[in-house]
Amino acid sequence: MKKAMTALGLVGLFLALPALADVPAGPALQDFKVINSGDTAWMLTSTALVLFMTIPGLALFYGGMVRKKNVLATLMQSFAITALVTILWAVIGYSLAFTVGNPYIGDLSRLLLNGMDYIQDSKKLSVHPSAGTIPESVFMMFQMTFAIITPALITGAFAERMKFSAMLVFMSLWSILVYAPIAHWVWAPGGWMADKGVLDFAGGTVVHINAGVAGLVCALVLGKRVGFGKEAMPPHNLVLTLIGASMLWVGWFGFNAGSAAASDGRAGMAMVTTQIATAAAALAWMFAEWLTKKKPSVLGIASGAVAGLVAITPASGFVDAHGALIIGLAAGVVCFWGATGLKHMMGYDDSLDAFGVHGVGGILGALLTGVFAVKHIGGADGSLATQALGVGVTVVYCAAITFVLLKIIDLVIGLRVAEEEEREGLDVVLHGERIE
Repeated sequence: MKKAMTALGLVGLFLALPALADVPAGPALQDFKVINSGDTAWMLTSTALVLFMTIPGLALFYGGMVRKKNVLATLMQSFAITALVTILWAVIGYSLAFTVGNPYIGDLSRLLLNGMDYIQDSKKLSVHPSAGTIPESVFMMFQMTFAIITPALITGAFAERMKFSAMLVFMSLWSILVYAPIAHWVWAPGGWMADKGVLDFAGGTVVHINAGVAGLVCALVLGKRVGFGKEAMPPHNLVLTLIGASMLWVGWFGFNAGSAAASDGRAGMAMVTTQIATAAAALAWMFAEWLTKKKPSVLGIASGAVAGLVAITPASGFVDAHGALIIGLAAGVVCFWGATGLKHMMGYDDSLDAFGVHGVGGILGALLTGVFAVKHIGGADGSLATQALGVGVTVVYCAAITFVLLKIIDLVIGLRVAEEEEREGLDVVLHGERIE
């Protein structure tokens, strides 16, 4: 019966494909902008840099922090999510996130990228309100890399204990029901948060608060790892983690400076503020750890750098060097507390500090954007109250939908591997492979 239903579903999908030709094509081709080759070249480079952040950057960063028996499973999660979200984004995610639609969700005019036309002979492109002087295809690809890394970040919170099948189902639904709507609210023309004046240059709310909060809910719903708090769970290979953090640092220039969607002065300032904030946060975390634990660790300085990258993300195109320095210093200290003191005080098992770094750092950065935004840089005055609105809505919506999705998946197929499987390790249990 199940096979028959699956076959019928595939037949129905096949029959429905011709109807895509009748889907409205989105922005009309009656208005044109001339493509700027410099802007396009920078955005092609930025797109590659952001993809580089997930594979191999985040995969190595997370893979080095888990135990040896779970390294391959952790790397597999980032790689599989890259492939999965690529298809989902092309089929429906981009259309829901970045077409005009209404203030809360886009329409289906870009379903399967329908209507994404490029007129080569005239060197002009079909207008997309957010694409500026680059082809819409490049804009779509750039935003795809953001949609890929966000769910990949979540995996750090439930590392070493979730079923691979459950992870795939959860990330599919989450990308469509959580990521796409919030991206639309903040970044799409007519999105209600954008109209309210919420500032998020490169993903403080859309990426980091979103991923961090979802990660915290995952950690709470799945529960602690077997032996957590009783057995030592040291990182398997901090060399991999430091290499991954370094790749994230370099790739983040595409993440932040690329969000200018042009090769211009704003992109340059976003690159400057990113570097300053990251360095300040790495040092702040290092010294905070040195004072409290008597030794500065490799894991600590790497985590501090990532905390700085996270916190400056929403502000990078709106603040100057002074604001970046303060945001970075604050992120290093506050995220050190979030990844150590808060986690131990509350007793949850956020395995690789997805919430402690991305959730806490994203919230801090989004709020401080409202304090340090400079009008002559970003063209907008910051407002702490407006930023708090954006943070609050993102936290509540993401937490609620994430919780519901996890509970439904747990009822249908189960979320977590069995205790004996967890003890044996996910590499062998889920993938039939191991590192010798």
